[in-house]
Amino acid sequence: MNKQPEITMQTRKNLIDAFWQIYCEKRIEKITVKDITTKAGYNRGTFYEYFKDVYDILEQLENSVLPNLSTHHKITILTEHELMLHFNQFSKIYQQRCNYYGVLLGDNGDPSFQGKLKNVFRPLLKQLFSNYNTEDDFVIEYKIEYVLSALIGVFHYGYGQGNNPPIEKIVQLIYRFMFNGVIK
Repeated sequence: MNKQPEITMQTRKNLIDAFWQIYCEKRIEKITVKDITTKAGYNRGTFYEYFKDVYDILEQLENSVLPNLSTHHKITILTEHELMLHFNQFSKIYQQRCNYYGVLLGDNGDPSFQGKLKNVFRPLLKQLFSNYNTEDDFVIEYKIEYVLSALIGVFHYGYGQGNNPPIEKIVQLIYRFMFNGVIK
């Protein structure tokens, strides 16, 4: 059967949108293909033309909201100003996708999504920290994990409060915590 690409894309989008609406209210293990197709107005056969199962649709949705950092150029020297710019960039990405990230990182979300998000930013931070630090790879890896966990945790907390916190203020707080400590 030869379908028009626009119709195919719209059908796929409708199925993903229906899944997302359900996923915002139910845990993945409680969602059925029937739930999705009923909400989207399609039959089960149509669903299986696009997805293997509910976990596949979740995986595809998550991949679509992960940022693509392949366009970023290599950084040769890390200055404090450049680090602030990267924190700002992360915060803007989070803000643009906070409706998705809030659910995916939340209590009923996908526990593996945080790791996927970290893996997107890990190479950039590894390059930044490797250029700036003389520590061995072990220390650098733990610094990267610490920074990524802090960034994701703070943004998730900030946007989870129901308001849009000022990005600049959050970035300054993270920066201050990293370089001055939390107790000061």
